[in-house]
Amino acid sequence: MSSIVIATRESRLALWQAEHVKALLGSRGHDVSLLGMTTRGDQILDRSLSKVGGKGLFVKELEVALEEGRADLAVHSLKDVPMDLPQGFALACVMPREDPRDALVSPRYDSLDALPQGAVVGTSSLRRVVLLRALRPDLRIEPLRGNLDTRLRKLDEGQYDAIVLAAAGLKRLGLADRIRRVFEPSQMLPAAGQGALGIEIRTDRADLAQALAPLADHATWLAVSAERAVSRALGGSCSMPLAAYATLQGEELRLDGAWGDPDGATALVRAQARGRVTTLNDAAALGTEVAERLRAGGAH
Repeated sequence: MSSIVIATRESRLALWQAEHVKALLGSRGHDVSLLGMTTRGDQILDRSLSKVGGKGLFVKELEVALEEGRADLAVHSLKDVPMDLPQGFALACVMPREDPRDALVSPRYDSLDALPQGAVVGTSSLRRVVLLRALRPDLRIEPLRGNLDTRLRKLDEGQYDAIVLAAAGLKRLGLADRIRRVFEPSQMLPAAGQGALGIEIRTDRADLAQALAPLADHATWLAVSAERAVSRALGGSCSMPLAAYATLQGEELRLDGAWGDPDGATALVRAQARGRVTTLNDAAALGTEVAERLRAGGAH
């Protein structure tokens, strides 16, 4: 290929991710440039994503650029990618995963337990709301939108006692020192695909699929495929408080899932399954199994 154009959001984290892929492709002899774009998800900051169309708002404009030929590929945080892509688009590559866990960020408190009664914690993720309420029902959980720098600024201005962010984004931007405590998955189960980067292309670009193949990480791809299958089977979107996290040891994949009611009317439902997984179809089947267990647990 004479050149490759990467469509990317213009937040600092999105640009880091795109530059990372650009450098990897560049080291393999490709001529790569970036096409920076502002998405609807970046523009609408006064409402939660679940009320305005979901996480797909972060990828639609990038897909239009691919469709029109203005760009060749798009780099996404995988947790922002809808479970089912539009016809003609494919996830061509899943890269090695950064830390998949959630992180507590606070100027004063070094753990969730250290927060005082009724402390204000910022997050707009329904998954985090449900899991935080299960751990500390006394907390006041307030909405928090905006890119990573905006969220940290709001915390530093004193609008919150603490906020919860993905550890991966903080680490990628050299902000690991802002993390006070990382939540273990047993406390706060991550979102499907959290910490992983996915690269989207048009399905008719076999040349790009071939160029991206060396960047893929098979173990991560298996894990996130199982996680995303849980969400897909349950009709998942960001309007559903759903968590799914898989770990691979040898050929055995362990998959944990949880979902709950954002209003706290029902208890958190958890489910787990293990199985031998060597293909993406195996991973998807395990995800469907965990989804069925979650559905059954929520029915009683």
